[in-house]
Amino acid sequence: MDTGMDFETLRRAMQENYEQPEGPARNARAEQLLAEAEKLNIPLAVIEALGHQLKVYNYSSEKDRMFVPFARLLRMWDERPEDFDEYETHSLHWVFKWVSSGMLGQPHIPLASIEKWLGEMEHRYRLAGHSERAVRSTEFTVARSIGDMERAERAYTAWLAADRDRMADCHACELHDQGWWRAERGADAEALELWRPVLEGEYTCAHEPHAVLASSLLPLLRLGRLDEARAHHLRGFRLVRPMESMRGAYADHVEFCTLTGNEARALELLAERPAYFTDSGEPRSRMDFLAVVALLADRLTALGLGAQNVPGPAGRTWTASELAAHARVEALSLAGRFDERNGTAYVSGRVRRRMDQRPLVERLPLGVRAARTVTAPVRPVPAPAAATGPDLPALLAEARRLSEALHPESVTAWAAVAEALGDEELSARDRAEMTDHQAMGLGPEGVELFARAAELYEEASDPGEALATRARGAYVLALSGRSKEALAAVSEPYELVLALFAEGGTGVRQAASVLVGRARILLQRVQEAAGTNGAGDGSKALAAAETAARELLALAGPEAGNDLLVASRAAEAQAMLGMLAAHAQDAERAAELLTRASEAFVAAGLPWFAVEYEARLAGLARHLGDAEEAERAARAALEHGAPFMEAAGQAQLHLQLAETLGATGRFGPAADHALEASHWADEGGEGATLGAWARHQLGGFLLRQGRWAEAAVVLESVLPELDARTHGDGALVQTRWWLGDCLTELGEHREAAEHWLRAAEIARRWPEQHDHAMLAHLAAEALGHAGLDSEAEQAYERAGDLWRSLGNVHGLIRSLRARAWIVVRADHSNGADGADDADSTDDGGDREAAGLDAARELMSAAVRACEAAVPEDDGARELLVTELAHTHRQFGDLVARSVPDDADDDAIRALFEEALGHIALAVSGFLSLGEDALHSRTGAELAAGRLEADLERPGRAAGGAWVVPTAYAVHDNTDGKVTI
Repeated sequence: MDTGMDFETLRRAMQENYEQPEGPARNARAEQLLAEAEKLNIPLAVIEALGHQLKVYNYSSEKDRMFVPFARLLRMWDERPEDFDEYETHSLHWVFKWVSSGMLGQPHIPLASIEKWLGEMEHRYRLAGHSERAVRSTEFTVARSIGDMERAERAYTAWLAADRDRMADCHACELHDQGWWRAERGADAEALELWRPVLEGEYTCAHEPHAVLASSLLPLLRLGRLDEARAHHLRGFRLVRPMESMRGAYADHVEFCTLTGNEARALELLAERPAYFTDSGEPRSRMDFLAVVALLADRLTALGLGAQNVPGPAGRTWTASELAAHARVEALSLAGRFDERNGTAYVSGRVRRRMDQRPLVERLPLGVRAARTVTAPVRPVPAPAAATGPDLPALLAEARRLSEALHPESVTAWAAVAEALGDEELSARDRAEMTDHQAMGLGPEGVELFARAAELYEEASDPGEALATRARGAYVLALSGRSKEALAAVSEPYELVLALFAEGGTGVRQAASVLVGRARILLQRVQEAAGTNGAGDGSKALAAAETAARELLALAGPEAGNDLLVASRAAEAQAMLGMLAAHAQDAERAAELLTRASEAFVAAGLPWFAVEYEARLAGLARHLGDAEEAERAARAALEHGAPFMEAAGQAQLHLQLAETLGATGRFGPAADHALEASHWADEGGEGATLGAWARHQLGGFLLRQGRWAEAAVVLESVLPELDARTHGDGALVQTRWWLGDCLTELGEHREAAEHWLRAAEIARRWPEQHDHAMLAHLAAEALGHAGLDSEAEQAYERAGDLWRSLGNVHGLIRSLRARAWIVVRADHSNGADGADDADSTDDGGDREAAGLDAARELMSAAVRACEAAVPEDDGARELLVTELAHTHRQFGDLVARSVPDDADDDAIRALFEEALGHIALAVSGFLSLGEDALHSRTGAELAAGRLEADLERPGRAAGGAWVVPTAYAVHDNTDGKVTI
């Protein structure tokens, strides 16, 4: 028994195969289908199968295999052109361009053969009556590929001058090549202007804007348009990623990462495509890829990472330096083969220039975190230190100056003194200050050094500073969780310094330093109590801390204008009182005091001390609903802290400002700061925690700007980093929810449904089930758009049950209506399929009738739900009337569109009358809503008119139609759009 395909089945199989991902599997299937075609003894079947094979080879890593099916097709054309239908005749001439330009990528094909094929193409196009536009475009490609710039310019001019016809490449592809040429000739801005219609979606095709996005990366960098370059990388790489045939564009993205300080990301891209190192079907794109690999590996080697393991050709382990040498040799070897074929040195020159590029941007954050493919940060290697040692007196003077200025870099300055000290002796006072600052740099580990510094101050006859140092040592005990021990340790210095101050044995500076240490410890105890008992705890710790802060303010405040250190103590006392007010849940008082403290620090020339309190103030202002003050404080914190804070601190400040801006709807600036936050979190080693949260927020901000592709890339990259224990279930649900929104906008409905369903599985565990219902409903919509009707119907049923349990009648009604449409659509489709078989015609009609009955019941359930709902107020009542009217409108449309193809006149009339009844109810409902429902009402009236016409009642049809212009004449406010 012959189990081969018939022609139509073969055609469907070829279409299904073409929709599969590019690659060897698709190519192999095309070969099987050609074998099936040859069994049919139908020349057109073989022609179509050869064309299919040629197409999949062209869009794969096996481009070199397309020449054989083309040669066979051409021979068949020359022998029996009548076997080709109109489409295949067009296709044969179309692929001449692929073959001619494809030969350029194969260095073993002589240039003379390529020129011969170009002439053959020109001859056949002329015979077929085609414009020379495609010929000149191909000639331009040949000329530019071999470095004949004069000929390329001539061909370029002739190409643009020739008329466009059916053989011309699509607008998107033509604009890509034209822009590439302008960029090649140094006109980056002109190139980007040419590409604009493609980038904006006016012209697209299967491989555009993929290629244009890749080609635009370096021109944008050279023009300093960094935000656009980042966006094009995120958008473009997502498009290129699944397409095996776009190795050249993929290389452009690796190159972009290498030249923007994103070497780790570039390595991640290499690791995703191991076959690109060795696939030999198109030597030209392999050469381009290897040139970029050499660029990246050389860059890593220059950064001191030459010994790091990196992705490379399979079969062995590669270090960066080994891969650099290998890729350079391979790329130049391929370039040499092209040059030998072309008789020029052009290709080798281009490859060398590409491999020898220098970074265009030191750092361009991308918003995605690369996998840890290197074990050292990618940073420029520091210049070697000067041979001569530093000047100790100069270092001492600088350290003293910074100490007096209370500058954050004073700790580093004293460390430089210690390093340069050698055998030289310092005074006891200098040794005390050096040790004191060394302890400050150690934080909680500096307790013993603070004690040693106190001894040195005593030795230097400065008992007041010795007591201040002991107070600092006590405070670091509190920071390490030993606040009770710290309070005991500060008691003696506190009593002694007050006595010493009263006797005139020390000044306000030292006394204030001891008092601030004690107040800090008491504040730490308040914070610990709040963590145990909750904010606003009215314990003795709160009263004791407030008393200590006021005592400090009373001492330092009057003298604040005479001494920088004293001014800082007075400002800190204000800040402490503000923080205590916040603990007491007096947000307005807290904001007032923190504002005073921050302003005092800035006025004293100590803005770096204001940062912590400005950040707290921003949070308080948001809590109080003062968006303007929240933004001001957040910006001030970032401005004052950025020059001195570590990476993690910068990340927190950028993220706070991002969230502040996002809360007021300024999503563009919010995204910029979230991007910076993600970068600094990665730099500070907190990429998986703080960085993941920043990327989560970044994705949301991008989505709110309608930047769907960029948002999708960011959200996809952050999903593996989010952890319920660290970031919470809500972040996981929100990320997948946002991602589903993005993918829906991008037309990837199946994938959107998957994310919404996985989010729904998490949300189903939550006490409040609204999000669960909404996600189930969204997933159902996406499944329906993806053509998965059975799965969509199940999801709508799940959503409907949830809406019912929540008492959400609108959600329930919409899920019922959607299910009705799915049921009738599915059964109508099954009936149509059955009609191909004479024995199943009646069964098909029965199935259609059963499907319509089930759909009627679902629509009726939606009507009953509307009518049974009890509105809470007039607004809710109006919404229910609107919902009921829309339900009747859809009910009527559903019935009217469910007429079986083989229905007799009586059955058709019955269904149209039934539909008309529902449409009339819809009109009545919309009419009761007045002007607000004008468009919906007139749309329903026009639908009724069409049904009347179909029922051969022209008078009624015309009367219904005339109602519409009359309605708009009365309500002269139309925007010109009517829903029909």
